[in-house]
Amino acid sequence: MSDLNQVMREAMQLMRRGDLHAATRAIQRGLAADAPNVARDTAAGASSSWIDADYAELRDERETPSEPAPSSPHETVEGTFTTHAFQCEAGAMEYKLFVPANIGPGAPLLVMLHGCTQSPDDFARGTRMNALAGERGYVVAYPAQPQSRNAQKCWNWFRSDDQQRGSGEPAMIAALTRHLVQKHALDARRVYATGLSAGGAMAAVLGATYPDVYAAIGVHSGLPFGVASDLPSAFAAMRQGGGTGSMIMDAVPAVVFHGDRDVTVDPCNGAAVIEQFMSNHGCAHDRTPAAVQRTVEQGSVPGGRSYTRTVYRSEDGLVIAEHWEVHCAGHAWFGGDPSGSYTDPAGPDASEHMLRFFDGCTRSCVN
Repeated sequence: MSDLNQVMREAMQLMRRGDLHAATRAIQRGLAADAPNVARDTAAGASSSWIDADYAELRDERETPSEPAPSSPHETVEGTFTTHAFQCEAGAMEYKLFVPANIGPGAPLLVMLHGCTQSPDDFARGTRMNALAGERGYVVAYPAQPQSRNAQKCWNWFRSDDQQRGSGEPAMIAALTRHLVQKHALDARRVYATGLSAGGAMAAVLGATYPDVYAAIGVHSGLPFGVASDLPSAFAAMRQGGGTGSMIMDAVPAVVFHGDRDVTVDPCNGAAVIEQFMSNHGCAHDRTPAAVQRTVEQGSVPGGRSYTRTVYRSEDGLVIAEHWEVHCAGHAWFGGDPSGSYTDPAGPDASEHMLRFFDGCTRSCVN
């Protein structure tokens, strides 16, 4: 292995010249001998975790005129998909908001966190979430990570300041979430967060740090909370896992999707998210730790991929976690539309099954 300090110096020089992919590959070469596989995936658009952020926190909002929600050529989405700007003490961000047609007060809210290099429009199109959310009556928010905070538009899930309640990106997203619940008279007991890759890792951060805001989380091809503290440890966790991460005091229910051939974020991270979020279920869901019942089923998508679905229930029968391991699949949103980036139409429909999972999760404690 190359000396890590020299590797980081080389990577920083490359980054200053604007060659982010070469900088990423330099770090990967320094982390492991088999980095060419990871480098190949990165060159194809994998999660690169470059960081350069300044934070401030929220009050102001502006919006653009309504526009149709993006959909596949075979779907009609009734509702509006508008662009907004939000500011708070932790910082400022833009986001897009999908509001289904004819929706009334008390609707649930889903926060969707895109992966690296993606945008809200791209993520909405690839996941088809607006069409499905419209059918189920969900309002959907898509926060946008700007390049000013991360050159590859990754959520900074591994920075210490972005893994704590009350600071950084978790504070911004949680404040935006509370703002939307209040402004649109949504149901504060039914608020959820999910994301892909770096977005999935940030959803885990939100579930760990704001269990009083989110009733459940979805982590697609992501990592557990607290498995990294800087860039080198982030790449190491992505490659080989970082264990179950930091302890969570009030864990929320979690649904996880991960491909067993993912060479960008090792599949062991999906299992670690499940273990981490089953560790404790306290006030946020009016339940105490109990014996966990585990059921496993094998299935397949007609003409597509096979999967193993494991469901975990508390002793009283409440679902506390669901793990989908998709076989022979890589780093992409399963069941997605190929018109969006990082999608795998052959897999089980992650969007549909996440919404089904969220439908069964309601917080009993509202602060």
